[in-house]
This record gives sequence, structure tokens and C-alpha cells, in this order.
Amino acid sequence: MPVEIRELQITTIITEGGNTGASTPSSSPAATGGEDIIAKCVEQVLEILKEKTDR
Repeated sequence: MPVEIRELQITTIITEGGNTGASTPSSSPAATGGEDIIAKCVEQVLEILKEKTDR
């Protein structure tokens, strides 16, 4: 029996300004180009949706 996800909630906290270094690593998504990560995620979601419609 397939599992259907009806709702997906993603929560993020974005801070600008000085880095306290307490909990944010230097390789965080914001430091490495968050737009690239978002673009890759969108591509993957579109691929999944295309596969579902092709069935």
C-alpha cells in the first residue's frame, strides 16, 4: 500500500549579520549558495511529479 503525503511543512531560520559561531557551521547552505540548493531541490521535485504523471 503506497504512502501518500498530503502536507509537507519545512521550517527554516535565516539570520543575517555577525556569526556567533555557536551553532552555525561555516559550510551552511547560506554560505555555500542557498539558491543552488533550492534549484536542485526544485528539479528533484519536478522529476518526481513527472514520474507520477507518467504512470
